[in-house]
Amino acid sequence: MIKGIPVKLYERTASGTDTFGHPIYTETPVTVEDVLVAPASTTEVLDMLNIIGKKAVYNIAIPKGDTHTWQDCRVDFFGASWRVIGFPQQGIEENIPGRWNQRWMVERYG
Repeated sequence: MIKGIPVKLYERTASGTDTFGHPIYTETPVTVEDVLVAPASTTEVLDMLNIIGKKAVYNIAIPKGDTHTWQDCRVDFFGASWRVIGFPQQGIEENIPGRWNQRWMVERYG
């Protein structure tokens, strides 16, 4: 049976702007259970590097029904911090077997 791990997600909320008018964010940690983590393939790493200039390290699969915002957020797992990059690959929950229906890539953070 496939099992995910708990991942700490730092959801970002706009809390104001700096002197240049750029948004300032506050991070709120929340633990998300049953997240699958797998190494990114060589092709995925090269594609992300060529398209957006960031090096994908892992893919994370999010459980069905999750309502958290993942884009551009920090996540902690395996004793390290990672940044969610790119856009999700997502399917229709009813048509996808298993407990996960959304996949993101993460890069090393910090």
